[in-house]
Amino acid sequence: MTLPELCIRRPVFATVLSLVVLLVGLISYDRLAVREYPRIDEPVVSVNTTYRGASAEVVESQVTKIIEDSLSGIEGVQLMTSRSRSERSQINVRFELSRTPDSAAADVRDKVSRVRGRLPDEIDEPIIAKVEADSQSVVNISVQAGSLTPLEASDYIARYVKPRLSVLPGVADVRIFG
Repeated sequence: MTLPELCIRRPVFATVLSLVVLLVGLISYDRLAVREYPRIDEPVVSVNTTYRGASAEVVESQVTKIIEDSLSGIEGVQLMTSRSRSERSQINVRFELSRTPDSAAADVRDKVSRVRGRLPDEIDEPIIAKVEADSQSVVNISVQAGSLTPLEASDYIARYVKPRLSVLPGVADVRIFG
Protein backbone atom coordinates (compact mmCIF):
# COMPACT_ATOMS: atom_id res chain seq x y z
CA MET A 1 0.00 0.00 0.00
CA THR A 2 1.47 3.40 -1.01
CA LEU A 3 1.15 6.66 0.92
CA PRO A 4 -1.57 8.11 -1.35
CA GLU A 5 -3.65 4.94 -1.02
CA LEU A 6 -3.17 4.97 2.76
CA CYS A 7 -4.27 8.62 3.00
CA ILE A 8 -7.37 7.99 0.90
CA ARG A 9 -8.42 4.93 2.92
CA ARG A 10 -7.61 6.52 6.31
CA PRO A 11 -8.36 10.30 6.21
CA VAL A 12 -7.93 10.75 9.99
CA PHE A 13 -4.42 9.28 9.78
CA ALA A 14 -3.64 11.66 6.88
CA THR A 15 -4.85 14.66 8.89
CA VAL A 16 -2.82 13.67 11.98
CA LEU A 17 0.25 13.05 9.82
CA SER A 18 -0.13 16.51 8.22
CA LEU A 19 -0.47 18.17 11.64
CA VAL A 20 2.64 16.37 12.95
CA VAL A 21 4.66 17.49 9.92
CA LEU A 22 3.37 21.07 10.40
CA LEU A 23 4.24 21.02 14.12
CA VAL A 24 7.76 19.70 13.47
CA GLY A 25 8.21 22.41 10.83
CA LEU A 26 7.11 25.19 13.19
CA ILE A 27 9.40 23.97 15.97
CA SER A 28 12.32 23.67 13.55
CA TYR A 29 11.68 27.13 12.11
CA ASP A 30 11.70 28.66 15.59
CA ARG A 31 15.07 27.05 16.40
CA LEU A 32 16.80 27.94 13.13
CA ALA A 33 19.83 30.18 13.44
CA VAL A 34 19.74 33.35 11.36
CA ARG A 35 22.86 33.58 9.25
CA GLU A 36 21.58 35.83 6.54
CA TYR A 37 21.93 39.04 8.55
CA PRO A 38 24.78 38.58 11.03
CA ARG A 39 25.53 41.27 13.58
CA ILE A 40 28.43 43.32 12.29
CA ASP A 41 30.21 45.58 14.74
CA GLU A 42 31.39 48.43 12.59
CA PRO A 43 34.72 49.74 13.87
CA VAL A 44 33.87 53.37 14.65
CA VAL A 45 35.60 55.19 17.50
CA SER A 46 34.74 58.64 18.81
CA VAL A 47 36.95 61.07 20.71
CA ASN A 48 35.02 63.64 22.76
CA THR A 49 36.84 66.49 24.46
CA THR A 50 35.50 69.33 26.60
CA TYR A 51 37.34 72.66 26.84
CA ARG A 52 35.28 74.81 29.21
CA GLY A 53 34.94 78.47 28.28
CA ALA A 54 36.50 78.10 24.82
CA SER A 55 34.85 79.27 21.62
CA ALA A 56 34.32 76.96 18.67
CA GLU A 57 37.29 78.49 16.83
CA VAL A 58 39.63 77.94 19.78
CA VAL A 59 38.41 74.35 20.21
CA GLU A 60 38.97 73.76 16.47
CA SER A 61 42.53 75.11 16.41
CA GLN A 62 43.84 73.98 19.81
CA VAL A 63 42.08 70.64 20.28
CA THR A 64 40.36 69.18 17.22
CA LYS A 65 43.12 69.92 14.69
CA ILE A 66 45.87 68.45 16.91
CA ILE A 67 43.94 65.25 17.64
CA GLU A 68 42.89 64.88 13.98
CA ASP A 69 46.50 65.18 12.81
CA SER A 70 47.62 62.45 15.20
CA LEU A 71 44.76 60.11 14.26
CA SER A 72 45.32 60.43 10.52
CA GLY A 73 48.41 58.21 10.77
CA ILE A 74 46.51 55.17 12.08
CA GLU A 75 46.39 52.24 9.69
CA GLY A 76 43.01 51.33 8.23
CA VAL A 77 41.24 54.68 8.67
CA GLN A 78 38.43 54.84 6.15
CA LEU A 79 36.76 58.12 7.11
CA MET A 80 37.30 60.77 9.77
CA THR A 81 34.76 63.45 10.64
CA SER A 82 35.01 66.15 13.27
CA ARG A 83 32.72 68.69 14.83
CA SER A 84 33.92 71.63 16.92
CA ARG A 85 31.39 73.57 18.95
CA SER A 86 31.64 75.94 21.83
CA GLU A 87 33.43 74.03 24.62
CA ARG A 88 33.24 70.67 22.77
CA SER A 89 35.18 68.70 20.20
CA GLN A 90 33.90 65.46 18.70
CA ILE A 91 35.93 63.36 16.26
CA ASN A 92 34.54 60.16 14.75
CA VAL A 93 36.95 57.74 13.07
CA ARG A 94 35.54 54.96 10.88
CA PHE A 95 37.89 52.07 10.16
CA GLU A 96 37.85 49.38 7.50
CA LEU A 97 35.69 46.38 8.38
CA SER A 98 38.78 44.18 8.66
CA ARG A 99 39.65 45.97 11.95
CA THR A 100 38.04 44.91 15.18
CA PRO A 101 36.41 47.69 17.23
CA ASP A 102 38.64 46.88 20.22
CA SER A 103 41.92 47.17 18.31
CA ALA A 104 40.72 50.35 16.61
CA ALA A 105 39.84 51.89 19.99
CA ALA A 106 43.23 50.86 21.39
CA ASP A 107 45.05 52.53 18.48
CA VAL A 108 43.03 55.73 18.91
CA ARG A 109 43.65 55.72 22.67
CA ASP A 110 47.39 55.33 22.05
CA LYS A 111 47.56 58.21 19.55
CA VAL A 112 45.50 60.55 21.74
CA SER A 113 47.68 59.83 24.78
CA ARG A 114 50.78 60.69 22.73
CA VAL A 115 49.47 64.18 21.86
CA ARG A 116 47.90 64.88 25.27
CA GLY A 117 50.91 67.04 26.19
CA ARG A 118 50.31 69.31 23.18
CA LEU A 119 46.69 69.96 24.19
CA PRO A 120 45.74 72.78 26.60
CA ASP A 121 45.95 71.87 30.28
CA GLU A 122 42.44 73.23 30.91
CA ILE A 123 40.66 70.58 28.83
CA ASP A 124 38.96 67.61 30.44
CA GLU A 125 40.52 64.25 29.69
CA PRO A 126 39.45 63.14 26.17
CA ILE A 127 36.77 60.45 26.27
CA ILE A 128 37.43 57.66 23.76
CA ALA A 129 34.52 55.33 23.07
CA LYS A 130 33.50 52.71 20.55
CA VAL A 131 30.41 53.91 18.73
CA GLU A 132 27.56 51.42 18.71
CA ALA A 133 25.20 51.39 15.76
CA ASP A 134 22.21 52.18 17.98
CA SER A 135 23.88 54.70 20.28
CA GLN A 136 22.44 57.87 18.80
CA SER A 137 20.22 59.94 21.06
CA VAL A 138 16.66 58.78 21.33
CA VAL A 139 15.18 61.62 23.37
CA ASN A 140 16.02 65.31 23.20
CA ILE A 141 14.53 67.55 25.88
CA SER A 142 14.26 71.30 25.46
CA VAL A 143 13.96 73.57 28.49
CA GLN A 144 12.72 77.16 28.64
CA ALA A 145 14.37 79.13 31.40
CA GLY A 146 11.61 81.62 32.09
CA SER A 147 13.02 84.16 34.56
CA LEU A 148 16.45 82.49 34.81
CA THR A 149 19.45 83.66 32.82
CA PRO A 150 20.95 81.09 30.42
CA LEU A 151 23.86 80.52 32.81
CA GLU A 152 21.53 79.96 35.78
CA ALA A 153 19.34 77.60 33.75
CA SER A 154 22.35 75.60 32.59
CA ASP A 155 23.66 75.40 36.16
CA TYR A 156 20.26 74.27 37.48
CA ILE A 157 19.96 71.55 34.83
CA ALA A 158 23.53 70.36 35.47
CA ARG A 159 22.93 70.16 39.24
CA TYR A 160 19.39 68.81 39.50
CA VAL A 161 18.05 67.44 36.21
CA LYS A 162 21.10 65.68 34.75
CA PRO A 163 21.86 63.52 37.83
CA ARG A 164 18.24 62.37 38.03
CA LEU A 165 18.03 61.51 34.34
CA SER A 166 21.36 59.67 34.29
CA VAL A 167 20.28 57.13 36.94
CA LEU A 168 17.15 56.05 35.07
CA PRO A 169 17.27 52.47 33.74
CA GLY A 170 18.39 52.31 30.12
CA VAL A 171 19.95 55.79 30.04
CA ALA A 172 23.52 55.61 28.79
CA ASP A 173 24.43 59.29 28.66
CA VAL A 174 22.95 62.71 29.39
CA ARG A 175 24.39 65.74 27.62
CA ILE A 176 23.65 69.40 28.13
CA PHE A 177 23.84 71.83 25.22
CA GLY A 178 23.34 75.56 25.42
